[in-house]
Amino acid sequence: MEAITYELLHIDKNSGARRGVIHTPHGDIQTPVFMPVGTQATVKAMTPDELKEEIKAEIILGNTYHLFLRPGHELIKDAGGLHKFMNWDRPILTDSGGFQVFSLGQAGLRKIAEDGVEFRSYLDGSKNYMSPEISIEVQQALGSDIMMCFDECCPYPSTYEYTKKSMEMTTRWAARCKEAWTNRNMQGLFGIIQGGFYKDLREKSSKDLIAMDFPGYAIGGISVGEPKPEFLDILRYTTPLMPENKPRYLMGVGSPDYLIEAALAGIDMCDCVLPTRIARHGTAMTSSGKVVARNAIYERDFSPLDPECDCYTCKNYTRAYIRHLINTKEILGIRLLSIHNLRFLTKLMDRVRIEIEHDNLLNFRDEFYKKYGYTKE
Repeated sequence: MEAITYELLHIDKNSGARRGVIHTPHGDIQTPVFMPVGTQATVKAMTPDELKEEIKAEIILGNTYHLFLRPGHELIKDAGGLHKFMNWDRPILTDSGGFQVFSLGQAGLRKIAEDGVEFRSYLDGSKNYMSPEISIEVQQALGSDIMMCFDECCPYPSTYEYTKKSMEMTTRWAARCKEAWTNRNMQGLFGIIQGGFYKDLREKSSKDLIAMDFPGYAIGGISVGEPKPEFLDILRYTTPLMPENKPRYLMGVGSPDYLIEAALAGIDMCDCVLPTRIARHGTAMTSSGKVVARNAIYERDFSPLDPECDCYTCKNYTRAYIRHLINTKEILGIRLLSIHNLRFLTKLMDRVRIEIEHDNLLNFRDEFYKKYGYTKE
């Protein structure tokens, strides 16, 4: 029996967006869903209880690269797996480590070969090695519900020749990942479609990975600094190539407009560090646009961050108080903004699911964009 299955509940007749459920060993995930990122076995500034009760997160992510370096996958395995180690009893997805390893390329800290990647730790400069087999070994030790194949994420822009070579290696690595995957009744494994911004490469990558019959598929290598029109073009081209009966995951997307566009394209899952990252810099997402809480305009603003939000922060604190906390570098300010931003996105996806059920997501997008201050592409 497969660990991960997808159940389609409804397709928005006006947009093609889909509403579904992903069944996992640690519970069901209502889709489309935003997944908070817990890079080092914690979503920054959040307790597991807050994630469940306040944020209402159904699934979170762990980072294979970071956990491989510290504290080490063997230690986490000895602790009973990542769920027990971090006291989280809902689904977990772990990325393969590929994006982090390949991001070291700009600093000259890694060497790619067919067998795998040699890289230097960002912690102490020590040499380390990651291959498709090691990535799966680490993720199986972590015990996540959903694992990702080891892949290369091409920088933007990249030449056709480089992107083609990278995509073909990613496909070969996916086959090796599947061969190394032994815990199939407890963990699912997703293939990652690459090919940069070349449609023929995206199509080739999709066909080759679908032939391997993974439990789910992801789109990698977009939302990496390209203009929004290029992002939308590849997203809308690639998503229909993915199987209808399996989860579709768009990696590294977390702004409200990109989440809505992903859902409209037929994506089920998205993740990003954005909500907690901008919280650490004093910024909130609200129903009427971004609020930079440290700004002087909010010094005597005794209204909540977002009157339409139901989070702990908005029910109990004012913009003036949060501005004070941020400007005095109090930890509570970061926590309150993190709670709000994470809840803002999970609540947004609650609304997206409702609008899909009512065949109304296109209208909702237009209304949301107008209120938030976005322009429609």
